[in-house]
Amino acid sequence: MVLDGQSSQSIALAAQALQAGDLIGLPTETVYGLAADASNALAVAKIFKVKGRPSDHPLIVHVTDIESANRFASNIPEFAKRLIEAFWPGPLTLILPRITDVATEAAGGQNSVGIRCPSHPIARQILLAAQILGVWGVAAPSANKFGRVSPTTAAHVQEEFDDALLIVDGGACDVGIESAIVDCTRGQPVLLRPGVLTVDQLSFACGQKVLLQGEQLAPSESAPKASGTLAAHYAPVAKLFLMDKQDIEQKLVQHKDAFPLAIWSRSLLEASSQRIFDKKSSLHWQQMPSDPVQCAHDLFAQLRAFDALGVTQIWVETPPEDNAWEGVHDRLRRAETAGR
Repeated sequence: MVLDGQSSQSIALAAQALQAGDLIGLPTETVYGLAADASNALAVAKIFKVKGRPSDHPLIVHVTDIESANRFASNIPEFAKRLIEAFWPGPLTLILPRITDVATEAAGGQNSVGIRCPSHPIARQILLAAQILGVWGVAAPSANKFGRVSPTTAAHVQEEFDDALLIVDGGACDVGIESAIVDCTRGQPVLLRPGVLTVDQLSFACGQKVLLQGEQLAPSESAPKASGTLAAHYAPVAKLFLMDKQDIEQKLVQHKDAFPLAIWSRSLLEASSQRIFDKKSSLHWQQMPSDPVQCAHDLFAQLRAFDALGVTQIWVETPPEDNAWEGVHDRLRRAETAGR
């Protein structure tokens, strides 16, 4: 069932469902989440079951502010507090030391917990209404089957879970890819998953360099597991291939009788322009935005649209090697790996 997120009654029903231990489809500025009371072990177990997600793969707990975060995390380092001040509410998840016996199932049994404060106004209304009912944080991975393309509209969520799930429609997500994840448990900030926030922005805000995985850390200092960081993830039904423009051109010439194929590239492909615009062709082309923020916004929706066309392969022009594109690049690399 899809509820109008602009209705106060919908907000109340969503909060009551969370209190009752049920799941809801929650709009956020990044992607839609499959949400449950993070402190309710049985409710959290439903998330893992419905998604088909391994129970040791941790979930991100969504809260309203740092005071709510303090109910799940302890000993928050100063650099993490600076990141919170700079980017909460917003698309940033912090891995923090977890309070013993709190949200154990949501954390996948780890001693750390991922926490985020979403900025979407409807998400915040639901979280505040749930808080009044005693729900201080909700575990909310993306509202899709495990490993598949994340949803950025209520319709996408409904496609995944049909009418059995209560879904709050908050419109299309503004950001379009998941939050950046920074590990704050090892004395130095480490970026575990890129998002629309760049490593330079994060480093400036926290007053020290945010490291990438494996940088300047002793081998014994292994990273905690974090949501959405498996090598194979975010996969469409069609097989996705990353390649540069020249490779796309060459392969199109070689495969004149192409299988149902979709191409997402930043510029028009000269060698195949007639086939691209031939409505009878099995080749579908869409222009990739040249702006990384807009590209991130469109990414998952575009992959879902290609799947809806029934194509068997999706060829994507490799994004530029630039920090601003790293979030898009990360999702596409993982989607490509999942199709192998």
